Amino acid sequence: MPDVELSTPPSSSAGEAAATPVRKRPKPGERRVQILQALATMLEQPGAERITTAALAARLEVSEAALYRHFASKAQMFEGLIEFIEQSVFSLVNQITEREPAGAVQASKMVAMLLQFAEKNPGMTRVMVGDALVFENERLQQRMNQFFDKIEATLKQSLRAAAESDGSATPSVDAQVRASVLTAFAVGRLQRFARSGFRRAPSEHLEASLARML
Repeated sequence: MPDVELSTPPSSSAGEAAATPVRKRPKPGERRVQILQALATMLEQPGAERITTAALAARLEVSEAALYRHFASKAQMFEGLIEFIEQSVFSLVNQITEREPAGAVQASKMVAMLLQFAEKNPGMTRVMVGDALVFENERLQQRMNQFFDKIEATLKQSLRAAAESDGSATPSVDAQVRASVLTAFAVGRLQRFARSGFRRAPSEHLEASLARML
């Protein structure tokens, strides 16, 4: 992504030609965001499982050294994407639990939100299902595994309340089973979305599917 160019103030010399444009330096943190946006966009393209820093630098029209001024490694760039996923999804999860008192409805809305987030961010989906992390540091996949473990734990908490209100004799067991099924369903939909080249929307027949499971 090219930097914005601005002209310098005109010279006081009347006959001097128009000032030569100079490059505007990005604000603190702006270049990091540009790098992550470019990486996410490249992950939406076919064959994007192995993105090199050279290709990323070329897309941004900067040197590879410029990338490493903001990220120590490509793994750190992927960590930046994972942080965005975590912050975005769990911020929305908190909003759902605060606004919706019914546990089963909470769970349904959480799964729907997760799949809709992926549908709007195809490049992030490849990170979530691990396709983009195959050739990267193992800790990145572990972190995504922890993300889905946290999703499942949050679903279990909501569904336990629902099981208790329904008079279940084993609310914890019932909640665990349903949370596991919902998480597996969500992961499966995300994998199908990524591996279909983003043609099979994860939200396909979503309402009817969740109604059957809940």
